[in-house]
Amino acid sequence: MSESPNLIPRSIDLLSHQECQLVVVDVQEKLLPVIPDADNLTHRIRQLLQAAQLFEIPLHCSEQYPKGLGATVPALAELLPAPREKLRFSAAACLGWETAANTVDSRTRIVLSGIEAHICVQQTALDLLAAGYRVIIPVDAIASRNQLDWEIAIKRMENSGASITTTEAILFEWCEVAGTPEFKQISRLVTEKPPITEKL
Repeated sequence: MSESPNLIPRSIDLLSHQECQLVVVDVQEKLLPVIPDADNLTHRIRQLLQAAQLFEIPLHCSEQYPKGLGATVPALAELLPAPREKLRFSAAACLGWETAANTVDSRTRIVLSGIEAHICVQQTALDLLAAGYRVIIPVDAIASRNQLDWEIAIKRMENSGASITTTEAILFEWCEVAGTPEFKQISRLVTEKPPITEKL
């Protein structure tokens, strides 16, 4: 059964993998252990990274004072380029980008993941929004130590213009259609369960 011609244009609010970049903020060895449900957080970020690699989406990674807080956790570092070190909580400056209006790159939609939602992720999001980028926040791929901080950060970023969504929604927007090799790989990704780490 063939589909009828697409008479309705695709919504500009849906993500295209040709327009996106993915940033992983500060998922480091001394920060992650204090995050509730850290295994699921890492799993969701890995899903984003694997899908980004599939669709050739540029990847970026920041580390907050790595001498004190350690490196990016190995489960993510193996999928990421070299991290950019920072002391400023916002990662926007260390990315080294122009404003969205001045960049020659068409990839001005930024998917942000990482920790902590109310500090480094939020400050990065607000700076990128101010620079003209469209910021997308997958709520299951960012986290804080405390639930209230996470909740308020989500509300504040949304009120400031960020788009709030989930990891799985992003993966299928990047994919766009079924029946392709990419769809089969995305389908496998979303059915994988996060590993269970034994607690001492």
